[in-house]
Order: sequence, then C-alpha cells, then structure tokens
Amino acid sequence: MNFKIKTSISLLLAATLLSACNSTNTESTTSNLNPDKPNIVIFYVDDLGYGDVGVYGAKGVETPNIDALANNGLRFTDAHSSAATCTPSRYSLLTGEHAFRKKAKVLQGDAKMLIDPGQPTIASLVKKAGYKSAVVGKWHLGLGDGKSTIDWNQDVKPGPLEIGFDYSYLLPATGDRVPTVYLENYTVEGLSANDPLKVSYTTKIGDRPVGREHPELLRQQADNQHADTIVNGISRIGYMQGGKSAEWKDEDFYTVFTDKANHFIAENKNNPFFLFFSFHDIHVPRLPHKKFQGKSEMGLRGDAIVQMDYITGQVVDQLKKQGVLDNTLIIFTSDNGPVLTDGYDDEAIQKLGDHKPAGPFRGGKYSAYEAGTRVPTIVHYPNRVKPGVNNSLMSQIDVYASIANMLNIPMDEDEAIDSEVLTSTWLGESEQGRTQLIEESYTLSLRLGDWKYIAPSKGTNDWIRDNKNIEGGFQATPQLFYLPNDLAEQNNLASQEPSMVEKHQKIIDSIVNKTKR
Repeated sequence: MNFKIKTSISLLLAATLLSACNSTNTESTTSNLNPDKPNIVIFYVDDLGYGDVGVYGAKGVETPNIDALANNGLRFTDAHSSAATCTPSRYSLLTGEHAFRKKAKVLQGDAKMLIDPGQPTIASLVKKAGYKSAVVGKWHLGLGDGKSTIDWNQDVKPGPLEIGFDYSYLLPATGDRVPTVYLENYTVEGLSANDPLKVSYTTKIGDRPVGREHPELLRQQADNQHADTIVNGISRIGYMQGGKSAEWKDEDFYTVFTDKANHFIAENKNNPFFLFFSFHDIHVPRLPHKKFQGKSEMGLRGDAIVQMDYITGQVVDQLKKQGVLDNTLIIFTSDNGPVLTDGYDDEAIQKLGDHKPAGPFRGGKYSAYEAGTRVPTIVHYPNRVKPGVNNSLMSQIDVYASIANMLNIPMDEDEAIDSEVLTSTWLGESEQGRTQLIEESYTLSLRLGDWKYIAPSKGTNDWIRDNKNIEGGFQATPQLFYLPNDLAEQNNLASQEPSMVEKHQKIIDSIVNKTKR
C-alpha cells in the first residue's frame, strides 16, 4: 500500500473517530441537565421498615445500593408515610391530600379508581412544566369508573393516564390479589382473545384450583383471606378465570419492572421526566428470583430486600449511564412500616434473627404506633443536595407542594390541600420540618413536635396481633407519649396531661374539617 493511500485511510479513520466522539458528546450534553428542571425519581418500596436498610441498622441483610444513595445524599430519621397501609399512603403521596378525605382503605383488585380523572396529582403537576411521567410497578389505587364491572379483555380505563401519567406498566392491584397480569397503559399484556380473563371477589369462577381446597398445591401456606385462586403455586385474594396467556411469574418482577423503568429513562433522557417506581417488594407473597435466594440470613423476606436493593441499583446505574444522575432528584422511601407475617407462611418470623425491621420503634404496618409510618427516607440529588443526616419531622404528603415550589408551578387553592412547602428541608438546606403531622391508621394520631398523641378508637388490636403479629396501638382511651424520653411509646401520659390531650384532639379535628388551603 502506498503512502498516499495509507494517509487517506488514516485521515478517514480519524474523521470517523472524531465524528463518533462528537456524537457522544452531543448526546451527553443534550441529556436533561437543566438545573431548573431536574428529573424526579421516587422509589416507593412496599412494607419496608425503618430498620430494614443497612444505613438504618439492618442486620442479616446488606443493601449496598441504597446505602450508597444515603451516603451520597440526605438521610432522614423522622420522615413518615401518610398512613400505615399502602393504598392510603399512595393516594396521599400522589395527591397531597390525606386519604381519610376519600375514606380510602386497602382496595380489592377490581376496585374503582380512587383518584378521580382530572384530580391533580404530582404527574399532572409536573406535566405543566413539560415533564414526561411514568408509573411502573404496583398500582393498588383502583381502575375503571366503577359504573360497570371491569372488562379486562378491553381497554381498562380510566387509569394512570387520566391523572397525568404519560405511560404506565402495572400490577393492577398488588401481588396477593387477582388479576395476576401486567397492565400496560390500558391493555392487559399478552392476553389472548381465545383465553378471556374474568375476575371476581365475591363468587368462585372458573376451574382453577383454590388454596383452601388444594393446600397440597401451594408453595407457601396461606390464611383464609389469601386462599382463593392459585397462580404460580401461590393462592391469592379473589378468583380468576382464564387469562393464562397473560399470567405473570412473581420471580420475574425484578427484571420486568426494571427494564420498563430503564427504557423510559433512556427514551426521555433529553427531556425532564418523572418516574414513580412503585415496588412490589417486599410485600407478600415474597418470591424473589433464585438469583437472590439465600443472599440474606433472614430467608425470603431478607432475600426480597436484597432483590429490592439490586433493582434500585440497576435504575440508578441507568441514570448514570444516560448522563442524568447528577441532575436527578431521587426520593427513596416506603409506603408504610414493616410486617413479617401478612397472609403467607414464609418463615419471616422464624428466620428474623437479631434484625429489627422497625428499628427502635413500636408497632409496624397497620399500627398507630411510630413504626406504622416512620420509614426510611433518603434524598439523593448530587447537583444540589449535600450528604448528611436530617432529623426534621417530615411527611411524604409534602412532596407534592415542595416539587411545585421547586419548579415554580403555581397551585390552585383547592389543590393538594394538606401538602406543605418544605423544599429547602427536603434539599438539606434547612432543619425546619413540620410542626405537626397526622399519622393515619385505623385511627388518627398526631405528632406535635416531640409529642405523640393517638386518638381513641374501637378495637382492632386483637385482629392485628393475632393475624399480623403486630401491636396495633388502638384503645378506647387517649394515648400520649413524650418521644425524647419514650421512643418506644411505653409510658402513656394522657391521664397526667389532660390539657395536652385536649390540645392534640382539637388540632386533629381542625385538620379533618379543613377544606381549603
């Protein structure tokens, strides 16, 4: 080969490499790096307790990806979900309203959508600022208009797209309820017209075996509530006929939802986006992929925590890969406190060891005590948030108004009426949190600074203790605790402080009766 040809080839190669380099640089700089419009990712874990994460004191399980977010971000020690159960917490987070205003409770799998079409949500809020929004994972906020039974073989709506989301990929309810299928936007994924899907929560339908009749077919024994149609060796709540072509496999959740989330990030890296990643883990039934089985010292519940941590790391890695991690506001938190036994026998109690899912707090999921709503909460936003620990009293219900403030989006007077602007505290620029905070369970509790008041209620204690192995904290008389001296809520001061009891109850009444901002 002569010198001129060699030189021409060298120049051509150099030009090609330079072009590739410029293309890469252009791609990086066109990713959403607008500091005024950071991407927003909310990791919403299910049933994760205050003590279930490494940086919050977990034992017998490691969570390196979540710990990395905390070590490079802001870890809150007194942050709360709005309620001690999943549907109410999700409602409050997305709408900025207490769920008791809609009389919200844990929904069946065929329930009417709880958030009315057109009702403001975080998704519709950020849409005003040009954001693209997606919800991936557990929904459990109902679907359809409630005027007729949901036909799963047709478009299922209204749904997330009617309240501001541009894309949704869902478990229609949650893992222990039928239908056990994926819903992408309006359509049940993979459903064959020759295998129509029907669901009933009142009457047995179809010829699928049910758990209470065929316990020998079960991989995990279940209580009577969870003993209906068997899918993937697990009996669920409710009856399901047909739909075998669309059935999920629980062990696949970790890749299915991660892939959908990461695809959304890749598609929208050049625009501001909001991703609500709503985990099924570590909710029952706990069926982590074999890749994670045996990776903790606590059996399936611990292994599900490992799986959840892995998923978190995969999504964070995608943000990094797409060049948007530094300009992404990540909020990692849980929908309520922990529960060990919740319908299925997966040996979570027997294999607990020295681990304390609720940390130093009393109670858990369903409970009026602190562990019902005090949950791990981490904010990671490298462009703005400095690493540290924040002890302010915080609530997920304030994410709505704080995002509106951060993005300079005006809110209507009747929008998110319970949400307070605490942007500077979420971002670690202030220690000023809430002065008062409602904790919703089967009663209403009030945090007023260092004081905790639990309003009187009729008893569900026996049911929670016997079925969930959790202290409910529900009594016919008031309870009042001074948390600095009594973090575990053991010393009821109500009889000694009648004026404080009256003060707290009046505040609860005023919040319940509030209608306008």
